[in-house]
Amino acid sequence: MSILVNEGTRVLVQGITGREGSFHTLQMLDYGTQVVAGVTPGKGGQAVEGVPVYDDVRTAVERTGANTSIIYVPAAYAADAILEAADGGIALTTCVTEGVPLWDALRVMRYLQDKPVRLIGPNCPGIITPGVTKVGIMPGHIHRPGKVGVVSRSGTLTYEVVWALTQAGLGQSTCLGIGGDAVNGTTFVDVLRLFEQDPQTEAITLIGEIGGNAEEQAAAFIADHVRKPVVAFIAGRTAPAGRRMGHAGAIIAGGNGTALHKIEALREAGVLVADQPAQIPDLLHTVLQ
Repeated sequence: MSILVNEGTRVLVQGITGREGSFHTLQMLDYGTQVVAGVTPGKGGQAVEGVPVYDDVRTAVERTGANTSIIYVPAAYAADAILEAADGGIALTTCVTEGVPLWDALRVMRYLQDKPVRLIGPNCPGIITPGVTKVGIMPGHIHRPGKVGVVSRSGTLTYEVVWALTQAGLGQSTCLGIGGDAVNGTTFVDVLRLFEQDPQTEAITLIGEIGGNAEEQAAAFIADHVRKPVVAFIAGRTAPAGRRMGHAGAIIAGGNGTALHKIEALREAGVLVADQPAQIPDLLHTVLQ
């Protein structure tokens, strides 16, 4: 088992003819992902790495059976691409694009809230079920199949932690980045719920950062609903208040969103919180014994 992506995932790449889209299409194909279609308006009939290109999502879905989309389009067009995927019959969309305007993100979330569609991102590295399929930009070679579910707001920290897990002999069931923007489609709570229900996942790693209250919400959910062990790391302990650090969502305002407050909430919920990412494998070994 895994969450969200598996052997039945059939991927459509929006923006496949662009530099990023074509490069990562090849990387996904090399990993074994079923990339069955691409979409770039006005370039239907072409092919990228042997993948047929269509002018619109609905036609691509009808002709290829695609059920998952990955978006590599500029920020100005990302919202429209997400909406087109939702209207075209795609159930799971991952938006890698960084810099999507806040108003566009809010408009998208409102449109999707009553639809049977899940959005991961924007501004995220994607999702991978190791050894099976990857939908996004994460380096596949650092992952190995296993029983630790990983969810993160930070792409680069995800890679650091996953590599540490792999070197320690701890494989992963599924790894995904929810995105570092202030507004995103899938939350920590959403993913924790899926991992709690997944029989392959025996422990969960949560990687958070300063800003917002996503980690505090996750802590409350863990306390009430998660019975599997959770190990966490929160980045940004030394970040100054009122200054944006990295992600659009990583800003402390009015004394809220600090790393220490998040750590306290997680520990009160029974989560083991690492002081450094490198400590996560040791903590997981402790709870999995």
